[in-house]
Amino acid sequence: MNRVAKKLMATGNKAMSSLYRKTSGKVGGSVRGQRVLILTVPGRKSGEPRSVPVAYFEHNGSYIVVGSAGGAKDDPDWMKNLAAATSGSVQIGDAVTPVTTRVATGPERDLLWNGVVVAKAPFFANYERKSGRTIPIGVLTPQ
Repeated sequence: MNRVAKKLMATGNKAMSSLYRKTSGKVGGSVRGQRVLILTVPGRKSGEPRSVPVAYFEHNGSYIVVGSAGGAKDDPDWMKNLAAATSGSVQIGDAVTPVTTRVATGPERDLLWNGVVVAKAPFFANYERKSGRTIPIGVLTPQ
């Protein structure tokens, strides 16, 4: 993704996060039939809190998020931040919850991809094909 597209995406994410927060998720609380949360983790370079609206799945008491970037060739910046973090917070509706953060790997990633993500939202499979990369999956566990 080029710099202009990244800047536009960042601006859109900031606006959507603001609307979500102001309306407790009534605006921006779902996309393509998927529920959306606001994920906040420290920036991997700045250490400053970075927030982004992300579709999620509930699984075994955790929230599963997918770094698809709509099939872009690179992982989204928010996923790179999540990978560098160990904790953050999520806002679902008006509730803010601290979470531990990690990226699923190996067989766990494959199980989550096939058994949760693609099973519930098959369009994500097209994003992985389009991207040419293995799409990372974040696991956010409430503390």
